[in-house]
Amino acid sequence: MAFGTQELVIVLVAFFVLFGAERLPKLARAMGQAKGEFHEGLADIKKAGDLTGEDLDRGGRTETAELAEKAGDSDVEIEGKTPEEVEEEMSE
Repeated sequence: MAFGTQELVIVLVAFFVLFGAERLPKLARAMGQAKGEFHEGLADIKKAGDLTGEDLDRGGRTETAELAEKAGDSDVEIEGKTPEEVEEEMSE
């Protein structure tokens, strides 16, 4: 559902009543800066190469971090083991 002209006018009038006309430009600027910083941070993460698209799909966790979390949930000790050893122990 898209906003029509009437809805947009109602929202703007309500905003002016609640916050005042002098705050609208400040709020819009702050929202724009926040969006810009978010996208800049996302680009930095992708440039770093530490996280791939798959890592971002896992909530920002690497494959190893996800494996460690699953091992902790299934009470498997991970100290001094390779990821392959942990996976093997979890499958038993």
